[in-house]
Formats: sequence, structure tokens, C-alpha cells
Amino acid sequence: MAGSSFGSRFKIMTWGESHGEGLGVVIDGCPAGLPLSAEDVQQMLNRRKPGQSKFTTPRKEADEVCIMSGLFEGKTTGTPISMAVMNKTQRSSDYSEIAQYYRPGHADYTFDEKYGFRDYRGGGRSSGRETIGRVAAGAVAKKILEQLGITVNAYSKEIAGVAIDYGRFNLSQMSENPFNMPDEQAAAEVEKRAQEIMKNGDSVGGIVECVITGVMPGIGEPVFDKLSSTLAKAVTSIGAVKGFEIGDGFKVAEATGLSNNDAFAIKDGSVVKKTNHAGGILGGMSDGSDIVFRVAFKPTPSITSIQNTVNKNGEEIEVSIKGRHDPMIVPRAVVVVEAMAAIALVDQIFENMTARMDRIVDFYKNI
Repeated sequence: MAGSSFGSRFKIMTWGESHGEGLGVVIDGCPAGLPLSAEDVQQMLNRRKPGQSKFTTPRKEADEVCIMSGLFEGKTTGTPISMAVMNKTQRSSDYSEIAQYYRPGHADYTFDEKYGFRDYRGGGRSSGRETIGRVAAGAVAKKILEQLGITVNAYSKEIAGVAIDYGRFNLSQMSENPFNMPDEQAAAEVEKRAQEIMKNGDSVGGIVECVITGVMPGIGEPVFDKLSSTLAKAVTSIGAVKGFEIGDGFKVAEATGLSNNDAFAIKDGSVVKKTNHAGGILGGMSDGSDIVFRVAFKPTPSITSIQNTVNKNGEEIEVSIKGRHDPMIVPRAVVVVEAMAAIALVDQIFENMTARMDRIVDFYKNI
């Protein structure tokens, strides 16, 4: 299977299946000397692990990470970093029935058409557990960004049609509700609405917003490897993502040039923008403003409501999906969006190291 890697200078490759022995990631391109511990990675993984509330899958997994290579005496060695998380509570028997039919909204049919074979146990490589490797690698990327004073914060902007009010925005509220929403009132409304939908055996979707602060101007390439297109590829590769927008996004189609353009000004001797309709990226390169983008997640396709489908014998049938599934993807996807944004940004920052001859000369002459 091709396509399990991402990045160029900071490259990751994830491996493993939902119901296999385990999952993990190999990172190639991390510089030597980065302070790193298993706890740094575990903190990120704990934010995505299952079984944390009634609004996530009841599957219980500790998701304890083992850093198998690339680390010595608390610092990275510059060699590939390999990390693994072993599956402990997989129940493959829950999925034996679906081997014979195609679940609506899942990759069952397309896997069969592409490979002539599929791992039906929880979706195999198309399972949400594939993101374990992404989050582990994202923890390393965030440690690199931390050294540069760059922060990446994602949160649930909207779930089940209930959006946060920026007048009540408070990041500390994210840990106080099961939805990772920075708005206590909106979270309470989501809980009511989600419970009603779940009673009917259905699921809900939503939007994750991500804000990256402290990025220096000039990161990203002006043609095919724009920072915006790299971020888009990074986050739309997450399962269940159906939409991406940056800055004002699709609203720019209703704007005029005068209302959409961000005016420049001088503040404390530096060039700044008065507004940020562009979302921190101009011409594919960071402009020094906050980078702001949003990602739309579809409702979980595994639902107990009756759905129409077909089986491998070509017969039309009705199905009710059994197993341990998330009634909503968004809360656990927040940290995955953060991880992929961090990985994409680190890769582009490393790529930018060769953009200017004067800086290359300055770097090597001052070693």
C-alpha cells in the first residue's frame, strides 16, 4: 500500500491497523538534540484515546507509547524515531458480520475495488486508530515548534450545528467538557442535542478550528508547495474530513477586493496587517499573522439506525451497524488536527532553510 507517508524534510510514515498487534510511526528528519520524553508524546496521545466519555467509543485502550529508537539520555539522536502503541482490547468478532457487506459511508467498497481484499476488522488502515501514529509524530513536531516560540491550538468550533460564541471564548474550558469546546454554554447545548440524536441511533458532525501563532514570515513555497496547500493536504488526509478553509475561506467569494484585502501598517518598526482575512498566508507563504484554518468532519458513519446497502452477492439488504463506535468524531479529532498542522509546518520550516544564500553563508560562517 502506497501513501502512508507525509513530508519531505521532516517525514513521517504511519503503520498498523485497528485490530492488528499495534500501531505506530517512524519519523525521519528530526534534528539531534531535541529534548524529548515518552511523557511528552503520551500527553498528546491521552487527548485522543478512546473511552473518555459517553460521547466517544466505549472501547478502552491505554494507548501507552514506547519510543523504540532515536532517543538517548532524554534527547533525540538525529536518527529515525520509531514509536509504537500496542492494541490491548480489540474485539474483532464485533466485525465478522460486515465482512459480507459494505457499510454506508465507509471505505469497505472502495478497498475491495482497489485491492480485491480488505481488513474488515474495524476498518483496518482506514480506521480512526491510524491517527495514533500521526498524534505521536505531532507531539515531536510540537516540541520542535516550542523551541521556536510557535504554538498550535485547535478546538471544536461547532458540533451538531451548535457553534461557539467568540464573546465567550475561553481555551481553559476545553478540559471542562467532553467536546473540547472553548465555550461552556455552547458545550451544554451540544450535550442536549447530541443525546437526542444518539437516542435515535444516529451521529453528528462538526468543525475544528486551528490557530497557529508565532510563525515567522516567508514559510511555504509560492507554487505547488504553498503552506496553505500543505496544511490542506495534511488535515484532509485525516479520515472523515470533508472540507477545509483558511482565513475567511468560502466567505471571500461574497467579498470585494477592498473588503477582503488586509491593509499593511508599521508597528514597533515591523510590518504588520491591520486585519487577517487571509488567515496568515499570502501567496502560499506565511505573513507573520496568526494562521487560522477550519476543518469539517462528517458524522460517524457507523450508526445503529437502519441503513440500505448491498452484500457481496449483489443483494440489496438493510443493516444496523454493531460494535464500539464514536457517536461524534470531532472531540477526539481536535488533537489530530493539531498534530498534522504541526507536522506540516515543521516540514515547511525545514524546507525553508535553503531558501536564501545569505542565510546559508551566515549559518555556516558562524558555527
